[in-house]
Amino acid sequence: MSRIALVDDDRNILTSVSITLEAEGFEVETYNDGQSALDAFSKRLPDMAVFDIKMPRMDGMDLLQRVRQKSKMPIIFLTSKDDEIDEVLGLRMGADDYVKKPFSQRLLVERIRALLRRQEAVAGDIVGDTEETKIMTRGSLSMDPLRHAVVWKGQDVSLTVTEFLLLQALAQRPGFVKSRDQLMDVAYDDQVYVDDRTIDSHIKRLRKKMRSVDDEFSAIETLYGIGYRYNEE
Repeated sequence: MSRIALVDDDRNILTSVSITLEAEGFEVETYNDGQSALDAFSKRLPDMAVFDIKMPRMDGMDLLQRVRQKSKMPIIFLTSKDDEIDEVLGLRMGADDYVKKPFSQRLLVERIRALLRRQEAVAGDIVGDTEETKIMTRGSLSMDPLRHAVVWKGQDVSLTVTEFLLLQALAQRPGFVKSRDQLMDVAYDDQVYVDDRTIDSHIKRLRKKMRSVDDEFSAIETLYGIGYRYNEE
């Protein structure tokens, strides 16, 4: 049974979403501010979390930043209707997905399940020497799906589940272009729709992390209006 942490200062959302998730077989923990959630996470991390952005004591952005210092667990942001800037910033900081308020609880459940499935796949729950599970080396890049490990020029790079899957999809065929639609298929469940901006934000975050260990990292090329390409050294 997966444990889901809900962090939101709206008690109605906490109550209604908790009931829905528990009916779907999840164990649910609820917190009405970021600091309370962070205190609990320091003792025991959930399997994934859903954060509101605007909260008292510690908002979702600060909480995300603190969590990402020690965990790669999947995180979904709940954003208000007009919070496009916050959505993009959240994705760049390391959130895996976002859902706009007011939202369909069925949609939220599907996105939670999709993220958990991807996390299990990356963690190597499906054992076997396949293209998806064996260590992949492309020039200075090494990726180990079974350990969710990425190494660039001998240095470890910490990626979220979504970032790992996007990099893996691009690096599998150097020189070949992947459209945004193809990358959406890699990163998201068929039942979940995301727009181009979401993929672009994940790629920007991925580049930033790679450049944190190598200022000259340029292996991921943008082809405007087409998609992205991985260029092997």
